[in-house]
Formats: sequence, structure tokens, C-alpha cells
Amino acid sequence: MICSVTQSYKKKRARNASGAFLPKGLNVLVVRARPGNPAQGFLQAGKTVFPCALGRGGISANKHEGDGATPLASMRILSGYFRGDHFAGGRRTRLPMAPIGPDLGWCEVPDDRNYNRPVKIPYGASHERMKRDDRLYDVCLVLDWNIAPRRRGRGSAIFFHLARPGFTPTQGCVAVTARTMARLLPLLSDRTVVKVVRQ
Repeated sequence: MICSVTQSYKKKRARNASGAFLPKGLNVLVVRARPGNPAQGFLQAGKTVFPCALGRGGISANKHEGDGATPLASMRILSGYFRGDHFAGGRRTRLPMAPIGPDLGWCEVPDDRNYNRPVKIPYGASHERMKRDDRLYDVCLVLDWNIAPRRRGRGSAIFFHLARPGFTPTQGCVAVTARTMARLLPLLSDRTVVKVVRQ
């Protein structure tokens, strides 16, 4: 599955690998679905294109909690979290970054006062544990979807994080390989926007 994604941009493979087309700073990352597979996509950074994983529900203009869809939206990167024991370059960025500890969670209950906010574990309402065993959040960047203002049930924990092998679907996030993330991080800031678009 990884090979088929790469072959879609076969002619650009050499120059993508060189990094020659990555600008010094990125204002916009454009994300679109891969034709024929709405749960996978392409992320364009300047003139360089990387494969990415999208939500199991594809891209949706009507995002709501639990649908597994990636929002059709322009979302600013606010800040991020990283695992210092797994991803040494987590601070090599202009983004505000914080280490992930064992007590970090993210609330996903629409009726809770901390809906779509980080919380300290143990926490009474349902939440996602940020220190994951599968390493998807070794670098996890927070997008401003449904942050301010927060609307009940419009979706929580929409992140830009690391992809599973084979770019299997996310729960609505955008995900790239660790290698791609390491290349992008130094070029990102809290002014960078992840723009998810239709084909």
C-alpha cells in the first residue's frame, strides 16, 4: 500500500527526496484525498508532496463527534506534544511544544466542561490517553478545529500526528510518517495552516 502511494508521484520522487523544494518556512500545508481511497491522501508542502493518512470517514464538511471524518477546513496549528524518549527532534520547531507524560489525556465527551481540551489522568469522563503504545503521538500537533469557540459534538482531538504502517485510517486526523514529520517540523510555526480541500 505504501508503494502504490509513492508511485502516484513517481516522477517527483527524486526531487522530493532532495528536499530542494521545501521552503524555509511553511504557511500552508494543503491536504487532499487520494483518488479512489478517501481515507488516504496527499499533503503538499510548498512544491513537495507527501503521502498521508486521513480519517476512516474521509473528508467531511459536516464533521461531528465519532464520525471518523477529517474536517473540510483550514485549521491553524496551535501547538504540539512529543515523546522525548521516542522522537528526539520534537523541539526542533518554532511551535510551542510540550513533552507527553503518563498523566496527559484529551477529553472527548461533548457534555463535559473540558470537551476537546487536554486533561490530567485519571479523569472522570471518557478521554484519550496521549502517551500511546503505538507511537502515533510521538509527535502530535494540535489543530484549531472546534477549539475556540467549542461547539458540542462537532469533533475533538483533531491532530496532525504520525501514521500507522500502510497509512491505515485515522479517527479524523491527518497523519504522516515519522520521517516526513521530522522534515516538516523545523518549517512549521503557530501561523502554519493545514488546509484540507476537495479534489
